[in-house]
Amino acid sequence: MERKAFMIRLNPEKVAEYKELHANAWPAILKQISACNIRNYSIFLREPEQLLVGVYEYHGTDHDADMAKMGEDPETRKWWALTDPCQTPLESASPGERWALMEEVFHYD
Repeated sequence: MERKAFMIRLNPEKVAEYKELHANAWPAILKQISACNIRNYSIFLREPEQLLVGVYEYHGTDHDADMAKMGEDPETRKWWALTDPCQTPLESASPGERWALMEEVFHYD
């Protein structure tokens, strides 16, 4: 199992919309998350900075392949069409990177 964490900025005018979307996440999206070997997935919001931090456990053997599988899913693409406009990548994000990956520097179990 690998823990993954990543960050993005939430557009201030989209906070309520983003929270509402996630309060009513589509069953197809939740099913796809599970199908891609993701467990214990949470997204946290830090205000007033408007930072979103996502954290999950990856229980598969090929993270890149599972992320590609997720990106090819039609329902996931529809979901992202709603959520992506709510977000702005960090200034430090790599080209093409939406959610900036974070390095784990400490874990206590």
